[in-house]
Formats: sequence, structure tokens, C-alpha cells
Amino acid sequence: MDLYSRKQRWKLVLAAVAMLLVGASLWYSSRIVDDIRAEERHKVRLWAEAVQNRAELVNYTERLFERLREEERKKVQLFADAMQRLGRAEDTDFSFYLRVVQDNTTVPVVIVDAKQEVKFHRNLDTLIVNHPERLKAEVDAMAALREAIPIAVHGNQKQYLYYKDSKVFTELQEVMEGIIRSFISETVMSTAAVPVIYTDSSRTRILETTNIEDELLADTAGMLRRIAAMEQVNTPIAIDLPGKGRNYIFYEESLVIKQLRYFPYVQLAILALFLLVAYALFSVFRNAEQNQVWVGMAKETAHQLGTPLSSLMAWVEMLKEQGVDPSALNEMRKDLDRLEVITERFSKIGSSPDLTPEKLYHTLRATVLYLRPRLPARAQIEVAMPADAELQVPLNRPLFSWVIENLIRNAVDAMEGEGTITIEMVTEGSHVHVDVTDTGKGIPQAKHKTVFQPGYTTKKRGWGLGLSLSKRIIEKYHGGRILVKRSAPGKGTTFRITLKAE
Repeated sequence: MDLYSRKQRWKLVLAAVAMLLVGASLWYSSRIVDDIRAEERHKVRLWAEAVQNRAELVNYTERLFERLREEERKKVQLFADAMQRLGRAEDTDFSFYLRVVQDNTTVPVVIVDAKQEVKFHRNLDTLIVNHPERLKAEVDAMAALREAIPIAVHGNQKQYLYYKDSKVFTELQEVMEGIIRSFISETVMSTAAVPVIYTDSSRTRILETTNIEDELLADTAGMLRRIAAMEQVNTPIAIDLPGKGRNYIFYEESLVIKQLRYFPYVQLAILALFLLVAYALFSVFRNAEQNQVWVGMAKETAHQLGTPLSSLMAWVEMLKEQGVDPSALNEMRKDLDRLEVITERFSKIGSSPDLTPEKLYHTLRATVLYLRPRLPARAQIEVAMPADAELQVPLNRPLFSWVIENLIRNAVDAMEGEGTITIEMVTEGSHVHVDVTDTGKGIPQAKHKTVFQPGYTTKKRGWGLGLSLSKRIIEKYHGGRILVKRSAPGKGTTFRITLKAE
């Protein structure tokens, strides 16, 4: 019992340590996932702040361009006024006007007459100036952009000034437009592995995506469901852009986070499967080793008993010839017969015993008749008469009797030598049950299965092998079952053996 109790305690301790390690592993993995999730959210918010700051920069640049455009318009207006002054005869000092005209080194201007013939141009590309068709096309392009500024010349004659944004202004504007076009992909969509959907103010028109499955991109309804799911997980980030209104960034956890969240469970499942397979293999090898030990011990015991048994039989014959009391010799022969039965039992362990049809009731009764005079007088044993006393069951009689003896001796020990033991046969279909009931101290519910484990015993002097050996004989050699049918502390115990009826 001590050995088995220590084994059970070690199992509980190891199970508790395993659960502690699993809990610690899950807690640590969850903490890592939470840290990475927080870091991803922090990055997204930093990107959103960068986008917002960049949007503010774009707004400021747009305002700056408006101011530059207004300044260029004023500059062109001044240029037109100077050209108009130069065309008047009453003005004699042209130095100021000439300086105004000469100082315009950036804004492309063209002056045409009423017939749209070019009279003056400045800051145009030489490729345009040297080709009349290109020059006319340039004038048409300028006319499409802005309304001409009229310039009064001689009499009622008028000329018209066309202009466009300066090359410096155009280059700056192209650079800023490029920044506006690229800021989504460069800033908003630079979210590493985080799935992101960028929408307009309606939250239905998708402007950009990243780390979204290709098959989902073609599914509008699926994308809208994905946006709704993202909104449930994280509040969308609002971005105000110049000329575009308020747009939104939707995002969710990256695939790495999801994999990390489930990785500990997958890892533990694989580890558990590995341990289960290893334990199964270990159990198979352990059982095989135990079987070899059982067989080896049983056959060695049978071998060791054989020599003194033959010698004792010879001594009995010698005593008979010397005229020893016949009654004493008769008892000695009974004990020798008993030793032969025991030797036969041990010799059959490990081999496939022959099962022959035996009358079960008579086998039970014969076993009880042998044990009754060898048990305490206050221990009563009865075999109830079954409905069919001639029922035959395939048995190996020596081994089956050994099981019944073990159950009876255990019952006597449980009753402390005083009580009643009842053996009953119950037929159920193609099976027959043998119930051995005692009035002893009973077995706790938690021990109903463990009583058949090797080493389990409640006796101070006992190996705890009787029930284990009985289970092996019934289940392995007879193809039946043995179990604790019912038991409770102070209310006795019933062991049930189930066999196939012939």
C-alpha cells in the first residue's frame, strides 16, 4: 500500500508540475502577444499621426501655393501695366517700365494682337518659340487656363497678355502633387504585416489596402464585412486631407499576432501527442517486461517446488511402509495434492492454458469445500444455488479456482475473520456473472479501479499481487472481466467476474 500510495502521490505531484508549466507557458506567451499587439497599435497610431502631420503640411503648402499664385498674378498684372505704359507716346521715361519687364525672368508671358498674332513673348522655351504651331498651341493652352489681360495701345487698339504659372512654381507644384499621391503608400500603407484598409469619408469607397488577401479584394461585400470587423476590433483613425475631406484608416492584428496567439496551444498539443505516444510505448514495453517477470517468477517457483514435492512424496511412501498412522498420512497426501495444484497453477502462467467446458457451480463449490476447513470458524462461506446448476463455462479449472481463492481470502481479511461470504451465479444472455460478496469494511469509491494494480494492499504483510494476478487470469486467459461491482466503507464489497457461457 505504501508503494502504491507513493506512486500515486508522485503522479499527482508530476501532474501539478506539468499543469504549472503549461500555465506558465500560456501566461508568458499571452504576455508576449499582448506586448507585440500593443507595439503594433502604437506603430499604427504613430503612422496616423505622421499622416495627419503630413496632411497639415500639405494644407499649408496649398495655402502657400495660393499665395505664390496670387503674387505671380500681381506680378503679371504689373508686367501688363508696364507694357501698356511703354505703348503710350506721352510717357518719356521708360526706365522703370523696362526694368519691370526685364525683372520678369520666371513667368512665361505672351502678348497677342486682336488677330491672335504673337507680338511679344518672354520666358518661353526656345523649342516653342522657334515653331509657330507649338507657339500657337502654347497660347491656346494659356487662354484655356486664364482669361487674357487686355493692354490698350494706339487709339482703340488692344493687345492681350496671356501667362501661365512660372517654371519654379510648376516644379514645386509637381513635387507636392507627387507627395500627395505617394503619401498613402509611403506613410499610411507602410504598416509592415498589419492588414490596413484606407477609405474615403463614406467608409465604403476603398482607396488603398495592404496585407489583404487577393481573393478578398475582388469581393466588395466581403471587403465591407472586413471593414466592419476591423472597426469592431480597433477604432478607425480619421485623417483630414486637403481637397479630400476626412478619410479613415481601418486596421487589425497582423497574421503574426494570430499565429503567436495559437502557437502555444499547437505546441502543447504536439507535445501532449508526443508524450501520449511515448507513454503508450513505455506502457507497452513496461507491460511486456512485467509479463516476463510474472512468467519468469511463476515458472521458477513451479520449478523450485517440483524437487521438494517429489522428495516429500517419496517420504510419504516410506512412512507408509514403516506403519505410520494412516490418518496422518492421509492429511499429508492432501497437502501434497494441494502443492501439486499450486505447482500446476504457477507452471501455466505465461502459457496459453487450455480451456475446457466445466460445470461452473460445481467448480465454485469444490473450491469452497477445500477452503472452508482452512478458514476461521466465524467466517461463513455459502454458494447460492443457481437456476441452472449444470451450466458449463470454458475454464482452466486450476487457474479459475486460484482466482476464487484469492477473492475469498481477501474477503476474510476484510472481515477480520468474522462475517459472511456469499457466492452467486447470475446468467445474462451469453454471459454468466459470478458475484463474490462479503460483509467486510469495504473499499472507498476512489480505490475501486486501483485495487487491481500491482502493489496495492491494505495488509501489513502482503505484496499486493493477488487481485492483480486474478485480473490477469480472468481477462488474459479466460477473456472475461473482473471488477468491483459495488462497495462502500463499512458496507462490504462485491467483486463480479464475467465469463462467456458455452
